[in-house]
Amino acid sequence: MAQSLHPAHPVSDNSPTAGRTPSMLVLAGAGLSGLVVIGALALWFHYGTRVFFEMIRTGFAACF
Repeated sequence: MAQSLHPAHPVSDNSPTAGRTPSMLVLAGAGLSGLVVIGALALWFHYGTRVFFEMIRTGFAACF
């Protein structure tokens, strides 16, 4: 008797790294976001509020 080409149940990936990639991407994104926030706070405390916002405004003006 001929067997079906498609199994009744999908084959699951039981490898040790099966669910790791999405969580690693989330952790990398969170780490990068944290570094950006820490950098912004460091600039704020170093230069003060007025200079900090002037730098942000100038950066946006240079991009657009």
